Amino acid sequence: MRYLDAVYALLVATAVAALLTPLAGRLARKLGAIAYPSERGLAREPTPELGGLAILAAVIVAALIWLPDTIHLRRALGYKLGTAGVMHTWIVIAGAVLIALIGAIDDIVELKPLVKLVGQIAAAIVAALGGALIKGVMVPFLGYLAFPDGGKELTVLWLVALMNIVNFSDGVDGLAAGVCAIDGAAFAVIAFSVEGGRSAAAVMAAITAGAALGFLFHNRYPAKIFMGDTGSNLLGYLLGVVAIVGSLKTNAALALAVPLLVLAVPFMDTGFVVAKRLKYGHMPWRADMEHFHHRMARIGFSQRKTVGYLYAWTLMLAGLALALRFVPYHYHGHYNLGWSVVMALILLVAVVASVYLVYVLEIFKFKLLKAIQLRKVDPDTSEHDIVAAVQRDMETGEFDAIRPPGPGSGPGPGQ
Repeated sequence: MRYLDAVYALLVATAVAALLTPLAGRLARKLGAIAYPSERGLAREPTPELGGLAILAAVIVAALIWLPDTIHLRRALGYKLGTAGVMHTWIVIAGAVLIALIGAIDDIVELKPLVKLVGQIAAAIVAALGGALIKGVMVPFLGYLAFPDGGKELTVLWLVALMNIVNFSDGVDGLAAGVCAIDGAAFAVIAFSVEGGRSAAAVMAAITAGAALGFLFHNRYPAKIFMGDTGSNLLGYLLGVVAIVGSLKTNAALALAVPLLVLAVPFMDTGFVVAKRLKYGHMPWRADMEHFHHRMARIGFSQRKTVGYLYAWTLMLAGLALALRFVPYHYHGHYNLGWSVVMALILLVAVVASVYLVYVLEIFKFKLLKAIQLRKVDPDTSEHDIVAAVQRDMETGEFDAIRPPGPGSGPGPGQ
C-alpha cells in the first residue's frame, strides 16, 4: 500500500537525516563551511553548514527503497489519454544532486549571485528533462490553460522561484526545515487525494518532509548546524517538483490555489522583502533584515516564539489547502449550502489570522511598545509623534530592538 509506503519512507528519511547530520557538520568544519556571527546572520558562534548534504542523502536512500524508476503522471484535462507523460525519478534526483552540490560550493567559497542563479536554472532544466513539467493548470473562472512547448519555461521559473523562496526564508534556527517538513506532509496528503492510494508523488513528498524533519532535530534553537544553501536550495527544488507532479497536474478547479496556500508563508515573506528592496532601488538578492523573523525580533519576540508563530501560520494555511480538497462544498458544478458556509468560515479564520500576523504583530504591537519607549523618555509625547516615529521606523527599518517593560527590562547592549 502506498499509504504505508509514504509513512515508512518518511520515517526512514527522518532517521537517515538525523543520523548523518552530525557527520555533515564534521565535514563542514574540515572544509571551512562555517557561518560566523554577523549582523544579519543566524550564528551566535561559529556554526557548521552543509547540513543539506544529510538531507540529500536521506532523500536518495528513501527514494532507492520506495520510489519507482518512472512515475506515470496523472492525465491533465485537455490532453488525450496516454499523453500525460512520465517522470523519470533518477533524472529528477540528479537535478537534486546538482543543486545540492552547487549549494555546497557556495557554502564553502561563496559564489556570486549570477553563478548561483545559473546553477539553479541548470537544476530546474534537468527536472524538466526528467518529465516534471507544468503542461497546464486549471484556473478558477478561466478553465484549463495549456502551455506551449510543454511548459518548460514555466517549470524552470517555478522551480527557480521555489529554490530562492526557501533560501530566503532560512533565517531563524529551525524555520526553513520545519516549514518544509509541514509543507511536504501537506503535499503528501493532497497528492493522495488527487491520485489515490498508489501515488508515487505522495511518497516523494513524504520523503521530502522526513528529510527536513530529521535535519530539524539538530537545527532547532539553539542550532548545532545550518542547512546552508546546500539544503535550502535542495528543499525548494524538491517541494517545487512535488507541487508539480502531486497537485498542479489535476483537473480540480483549485489546482493552482492549493500549492500557493501550502507555500504561502515563504511566498509572502519573500514577496514583501523583494518588493521593498525594489522600492528602494536595491537588487532583489541583496541581503537585509526585513524578513518576517527579523521584524518579529525587532518587536521583542524570541527565536522560539518567532518560529512557533510561523509554524502555526504555515499549519493554518496548509490546513486551509486541505480543507479546499476535502470539505465537500462543491460537487459536479453545484454548491452545498451547509458545507459552503463551513468553508467560508474556515477561510475567514485563515484570513483574519493572517492579517493579525502580518499587520497587528508588525504595526499595532510595535506601536504600543514604541509608545511605551517614547513616553518613558518624554511623558508628554503626543499620539501624532508616536505614529510618525512608527511610520519612519517601519519604512526605514533603522531602529533598535524594543522590549516590553518588566523586571530587568532596561536597555540592552547597543540600545
